[in-house]
Amino acid sequence: MTIHKEGYKTIAVATLVFAVLNLLSFFFISAAAPWLSWLLLVVLFGLLLFIISFFRIPNRTMTVSESQVICPADGKVVVIEEITDVEYFKDRRLQVSIFMSPANVHVNRNPISGEVLYSQYHKGKYLVAWDPKSSTENERHSVVIRNGNTEILVKQIAGALAKRIVNYLQPGMKVKQNEELGFIKFGSRVDVLLPVGTQVDVSLNEHVKGGVTVLATL
Repeated sequence: MTIHKEGYKTIAVATLVFAVLNLLSFFFISAAAPWLSWLLLVVLFGLLLFIISFFRIPNRTMTVSESQVICPADGKVVVIEEITDVEYFKDRRLQVSIFMSPANVHVNRNPISGEVLYSQYHKGKYLVAWDPKSSTENERHSVVIRNGNTEILVKQIAGALAKRIVNYLQPGMKVKQNEELGFIKFGSRVDVLLPVGTQVDVSLNEHVKGGVTVLATL
C-alpha cells in the first residue's frame, strides 16, 4: 500500500495539528487530569490514522480488457438507469453511479483506454452524493473517453463533505484503462454514462473496486 500524492499536504497539516494539540494537552491537562490527556491522545491518533487511510492506494491486480468497462471507483452502486444527458451527448444514456463513503479508496481510474475528447469542470452545490440532483447540480468534473466507436462519460461529483475534485485529463490525451483519472477528497460519487443497450455487469447495492470490478461489457 502507498499514499496518494494528493494526501501529502493534508497529512502533513493533520500531523502538525496532532503534535501541537498533544503538546498543549501534556502541559495544561495531564497534571490535573492525566486520563483526559490520554483519551485526547487516543482520539486524535485515531483521527490521524483515518485521514492517512483515506489517501491509501492498496496493491491490486487490475482487470484489463478492451471489451469491458472497468469500475472507475471503489464504493456501492446506487443507480442503474436510463437518463437524458444534457451536458455532452444530448441524448439517452445508461447511467451507473457509484457512491464512495469516506472509508473507501478515493482514487478514480479510467474505465477504458482511448482518447480524451472532453474535460470540463463545473461549479455547483454540495448536496449529499446520493441525491439524484447531485449529478447535475453539484460541483463536478466530466470527461469523455473514446475507444473506437464507443464514447463513455465519467463524472466526478462532489458530495456534502467532498469539496475538492482533482482531475488529470485534458482533451487530446491518450489514456490507458485503470490509469489514474483523478481524485475526490472525503466522500463523493462517480457517474458513468454508457451507450443505451450496454450490458451492465454490476447490480444495485453491489460493492465494487476501482480498477478491478467489471462494470459493463461493450
